[in-house]
Amino acid sequence: MARVEQRRIGMMGDEAVAYAIKQVEPDVVAAYPITPQTIIVERFSDYVADGLVRTEFVAIESEHSALSACVGAAAAGARAFTATASQGLALMWEILYIASSMRLPIVMVIVNRALSAPINIHCDHSDAMGARDSGWIQLFCENCQEAYDTAIQAWRIAEHPDVQLPVMVCLDGFVVSHTLEDIEVLPDEVVKEFVGERPLVRVMGHEGEVPYRLDPTGREPLSMGTFAMYDLYFEYKRQQEEAMRAALKVIEEVGREYGELTGRYYGLIDQYKLEDAEVAIVGLGSSMGTAKDAADELRDEGIRAGVLRIRSFRPFPTETVREALKGVKTVAVMDRALSFGGPAGPLMMDMATVFYGLKEGPTMLNYIYGLGGRDISTDDFKAVAQDALRAAEEGVEGLPVKFVGVRE
Repeated sequence: MARVEQRRIGMMGDEAVAYAIKQVEPDVVAAYPITPQTIIVERFSDYVADGLVRTEFVAIESEHSALSACVGAAAAGARAFTATASQGLALMWEILYIASSMRLPIVMVIVNRALSAPINIHCDHSDAMGARDSGWIQLFCENCQEAYDTAIQAWRIAEHPDVQLPVMVCLDGFVVSHTLEDIEVLPDEVVKEFVGERPLVRVMGHEGEVPYRLDPTGREPLSMGTFAMYDLYFEYKRQQEEAMRAALKVIEEVGREYGELTGRYYGLIDQYKLEDAEVAIVGLGSSMGTAKDAADELRDEGIRAGVLRIRSFRPFPTETVREALKGVKTVAVMDRALSFGGPAGPLMMDMATVFYGLKEGPTMLNYIYGLGGRDISTDDFKAVAQDALRAAEEGVEGLPVKFVGVRE
C-alpha cells in the first residue's frame, strides 16, 4: 500500500475529530452538547446543514438518549457515532454496558474531563477510568493529529469480525480538544476506501443463519439483548473477554495498514528512549508529551530516562508493556485519576499486575497528578523520575502512592 499525499490544515482537536467523522460519513450521529466536547458535534452539524454528508444527525435530549439512539441505529446495521465528556459519560452508564454486551461497533469520542462535584470543566481521566470495565475498547490520544487518525481507525477496529465491540477514542479536554495544531489529513476518498462498508457478521437467527442486525421487514428475524439466566449469561461475558483479547492484534494490524497510507503508525503503546532507560515514566494522554521533554532534559543531566505512553488502555497490552520495560530499573506510573479506597490509581493497579508473580521486575511507584486540569510541568516530571530512582536505591514496600502538585 503506497503512502498517499496529504493536506495540512490547522485545527483544534475537537475540529480534527469532527473532520475525520465527516470523512467517514457514518449513517447516524446522535449527540448532546457538553464542554469540552461540544465543538465536535457543532462542527459535524455544520457539515450536515451544508449538505457535505448524508448522515442523519439527531439532536437528542440527553447523553443517555444519545447513546440509546446509537444502540438502535447500530443494531439495525448502521454506523453510529456520538461524543461526550464527564457527567455526560456518567449519564450514559446504563447504556454503555448494553452497547458492548450487544456487540455493537459504535464509535464514541470522550473528551476527558473531571467529574463533579465540585463542578470542573477541565481535564483529568476520571470519566474514562470509571468506564474501564464497561466492555468498551479505550484508546488514548496524545495530540490533535493522533485524535484525527484514531477517529478513523476506530471504525476498522470496532467492526472487525473478531472484535465487534464499541470503541472510545479519548483525548484530553482543552489540552487537546481546544489546542490548535497543524495536522495532516487524508483525501476524503482515501478515508472512505480505508474504512470501507460496515461488514455484518452472520449469526444463527430464529430461522437459520442471518446477518447480525435487526430486520424491521421480518424477513430475517433476530432478537438482541434478550433475557439470559445463569445458564447462559456467563458464556456471553466470556465471549466479550475473548473479543477484547482479539482486539490487541487488530489494533496493531489496523495501525500498520494506516501507517502505510500516512507514515504515522499507532500501536498499543508509544515508546520513547526506553532502549537503555534506567527510569521510565508511564502514563496516558497529552501529558506524556511533556514527559518526553523531561526525559530529554534528564538525559542531558546524565540520567537515562524514557517514557512509555499507554495508547490502548482497554484492552490492556500486558505482554507488550512487559517487553517494553524489560531491563528498566524503576518505573513512575502517572495516574490522572483516583480509585477512591483502592490500593493505587487505576493505571498503577494494571501496571502492578503486569509484573505480578515474576521473579524480576522494576521498582514501581504511583504518582497522582493533574486532577481537575491542574498543570504538570517538565520540572515536575523530572522530580518524579528522580524520586523514583531514589526509591529504587532505598527500597520500597507495597504500592507507594504519592501526589504531585497538590497542596497538602
